[in-house]
Amino acid sequence: MRRIFVILSILCMCGSHKSFAQPPLKDPRVASAFELLDLWLDAQYDYEQIPGISAGVVYDQELIWSKGYGFSDLNLKNNATPQTIYSICSISKLFTSVALMQLYDEGKVRLDDPITKHIPWFDLEQQFPESPPITIQGLLTHSSGLPREAGFPYWSGPDFPFPERKAMIDKLSDQKMLYPAETYYQYSNLGLSLLGEIAAEVAGKSFDKLIHRCILDPLGMSDTRTKLPEKLHKGQLATGYSAMTREGVRNELPLFQARGIAPAAGFSSTVEDLARFASWQFRLLEKGGQEILQANTLKKMHRVHWVDEDWSGKRGLGFSVWRDHDKTFVGHGGSCPGYRTQLQLHTPSKIAVIFMANASGVSTGIYTNGMFDIVYDALKAAADEKEQPEPYDTRLNKYKGIYSSAPWGGETAVIVWEGQLAMVGFPTESPKDRIMKYKHVEGDMFRRIRSDGELGESVVFEVDENGDVVRMWRNNNYSPKVR
Repeated sequence: MRRIFVILSILCMCGSHKSFAQPPLKDPRVASAFELLDLWLDAQYDYEQIPGISAGVVYDQELIWSKGYGFSDLNLKNNATPQTIYSICSISKLFTSVALMQLYDEGKVRLDDPITKHIPWFDLEQQFPESPPITIQGLLTHSSGLPREAGFPYWSGPDFPFPERKAMIDKLSDQKMLYPAETYYQYSNLGLSLLGEIAAEVAGKSFDKLIHRCILDPLGMSDTRTKLPEKLHKGQLATGYSAMTREGVRNELPLFQARGIAPAAGFSSTVEDLARFASWQFRLLEKGGQEILQANTLKKMHRVHWVDEDWSGKRGLGFSVWRDHDKTFVGHGGSCPGYRTQLQLHTPSKIAVIFMANASGVSTGIYTNGMFDIVYDALKAAADEKEQPEPYDTRLNKYKGIYSSAPWGGETAVIVWEGQLAMVGFPTESPKDRIMKYKHVEGDMFRRIRSDGELGESVVFEVDENGDVVRMWRNNNYSPKVR
């Protein structure tokens, strides 16, 4: 049996980074970041044929940017907005984990408690005599050895038959342990569903009442629920669609309810409510004390408490924890029939990004990583009083727009970035990495600024008799301006 419990400074959210000062949101660098973010998501929505997208950027206590793209229902043409409700599926696990850790703060549970102490009806077959007990910490870190799912085919269409709570419990006796406890990371919806059962049992409340009274109501998250609001379906609640088929279409999927799996996958929410959840975490970590949780308890949840022997499968307490280059992020993604969502927090900078789509098969991490990369440097620079923005010549605005790259590609967006004219090709998974800056030479001519600072090929913008740009010329070929 392999047991590794690691809390390493390189994987810990409590590093030496300092938060930004309050950045001026009207700073031209921030405005350029929001413009690029908007252009990118608008392009991706079309090129990926995603029915609807809602997205947001949180800085500390404010949702500083949010927008919707496309439709929450393709037939009714309801616009997607930051108030549109989506299934958040496995982001539900964060709320279940916070509810459990409230009980930990109250001294009603311990992380090393065997789960049978609180749910004595647990009778899943333990086929490994040498296994230690399954503990609450094992459920929180997905190292319990439990199978991934309860004993029902609820991820299978067309009906997605999620079991009722009693059926899920009754089926336990037909299941077996996958591994000895505390051996491997194995993501488990069954485990987090049982964690919800423990929280409700110890609190003496139904799971729904526990979540509302202890988390959602205090944070003012009025559009977040432990289920999908059926009465709002095809209205505020987005209609879910499938992954792309070979025929190039996304099929409408029926509304589902996670029922007994709700603590792991049943919640619904909006960009605006998840922003409140993110701001609560930034607020608690900065001010300390207690709000929903003790500040030190939230810090504990954000740290890595399990990592496999091969350094894979790193988990906090309920939270996913991961590194991207030199930064550590916490949060969770969600994938349920017809919906993909992601909440990603970088606590040192107090920046969170939220992405929600009403379609399966969408790579949400690409979007939240891209969103963060676009805004991070801009917000950091704007907050630094010593780092003044590059002079911005407003005459550059006339060249901005979308230019067709057909048939060789999609399109090229011309923007202003760090005081220079710049171009970004769409579609792309990494918009910030695709930025090319151009230096004004004379008239309507610019030259590309190479990575070594030297000037490369020229670009000439053609204007009509009214002085409006109609196309740009590169390498003796032109791209028409389409908007």
